[in-house]
Amino acid sequence: MGHIDTVNANWLENMVFQAGINGHQIVMDADTQFGGQDKGPRPKPFMLAALAGCTAMDVISILKKMRIELKHFNVRVEGELTDEHPVHYKKIHVTYEFTGDDLPMDKLKRAVELSENNYCGVAYVYKQVMEVDSRIVTKSEE
Repeated sequence: MGHIDTVNANWLENMVFQAGINGHQIVMDADTQFGGQDKGPRPKPFMLAALAGCTAMDVISILKKMRIELKHFNVRVEGELTDEHPVHYKKIHVTYEFTGDDLPMDKLKRAVELSENNYCGVAYVYKQVMEVDSRIVTKSEE
């Protein structure tokens, strides 16, 4: 049997829960229209954060090995929700935003492809159940 990750969501009050993740505490709360008090983010967007962090760490690691220097790097993940219950993400858009001088697009594309297809376990799972697309945006330092 492989490694098992465990997260506890401990009820604090009302709709507020504290999740313990890798020794770090994250507070979650429901939207005010559902009885929450906005004491933390909603749970569902953590799915987007997991994908953003997973693929971003891969891409940075790969680009370091390729000796590509970036001034700034951001991964924006947008999730399209269904209208019907259970409300879930039906499509996810990932935008890789690179800032630097004379960035080689072929290497950026290769790093993103390696992450999305070979390394990022979050992307792997999400692609089994919904459409996930991505694009690369580059900017030079001004």
